[in-house]
Amino acid sequence: MRFLERERATVAKLLPGLDESLRALPLMKLEGPDSPGLQLFRDNGGLGLVAPSDQRGRGATALDALRVQRALGSRTPSLAVATTWHHLSMAILVGLTTPDDDQRSMLVESLAVGNQLVAFGFAEERPGAGILSPAMTATLSPDGLLTSGRTRPCSLARSMDLLAVSVMAPNWEDDRREGIPVVALVPAGLDGMSVGGAGAGSEQVTLDNALVEPDWLVRASAPEGQPEVILTAGFAWFQLLMTGSYLGAVSALVERVLLDNRVPEAEQVGLLIEAEGAMSAAESVARRIDDGSPDESTLAESLYVRYCVQDTLARVVPRAVQLLGDLDSMASTEVGHLAACANGLELHPPARDRMTAPLAAYLGDGPLTIA
Repeated sequence: MRFLERERATVAKLLPGLDESLRALPLMKLEGPDSPGLQLFRDNGGLGLVAPSDQRGRGATALDALRVQRALGSRTPSLAVATTWHHLSMAILVGLTTPDDDQRSMLVESLAVGNQLVAFGFAEERPGAGILSPAMTATLSPDGLLTSGRTRPCSLARSMDLLAVSVMAPNWEDDRREGIPVVALVPAGLDGMSVGGAGAGSEQVTLDNALVEPDWLVRASAPEGQPEVILTAGFAWFQLLMTGSYLGAVSALVERVLLDNRVPEAEQVGLLIEAEGAMSAAESVARRIDDGSPDESTLAESLYVRYCVQDTLARVVPRAVQLLGDLDSMASTEVGHLAACANGLELHPPARDRMTAPLAAYLGDGPLTIA
């Protein structure tokens, strides 16, 4: 069947063997607490997906990565969602690396070659602050930055090798001036780091004067008062890949409908059109990212598409469940799980209602802020 053929071919090209390994396992095993999915993803080179090939990564474009996430989501939605946070961290690091920056290039290469899993600790909704504003503070020491703060929820907190956080650090050149935003990579298990909470969705990582050495710090310049500018490109990637991951979950439902001979062709084609139309919109964002450095307008477009896809999923999921009708208990459990997963896109930042005023202001020629 041609449905998802292009996406699964992309996985076969970039991460050979992964789709076959996932397809061989039951959905609920892949979605369970002891899922082998993340290890399979690691073993097949998935952690280096968006790292450039000249830094020994898989060199996926934004379009490639979108298609991989959709294919992955169609096999195991939880893995697709979790790995999106890793890809976001990598995309930010890659975006901050210039061709003549050997230190950063070596850092990205070491993460790709070492199959290092990077959890993302930036986006947290806090009263009075944008979710991309640095939540961590730091003081200078002779050996690096003593970093303190917390991030919650933190996906991958229990399985990460490193935690990427945005830190407002003292100004190296002049300690009397305003602090500067820094991306810090904090090794898991570092003295001063603790992980608490129950369940992957509510884990909190706390840093208490954790010493981050200079080799794990990535400085970036940004207009004064707008430290979140350094994350614009990365957050466009996030909207894109998270959209693809949830499109994968709903595509798993649509695929079941397309393979069910009881369902009338008109209904099958109707859902197919909805799913493929949503994917085409997401692909337009991916192509724009690939055409050049993502800017504020690219991030805005990624938000428009993401919220549009949310509306599509809200229509497709209940209709697919209804069309699948009476199923045996195992199939019914899988359908129920996929339906619950597919509706999760609206839970990720930034929430649509919080972005209403910022998007309205942006359309009126104001700057785009992430609420």
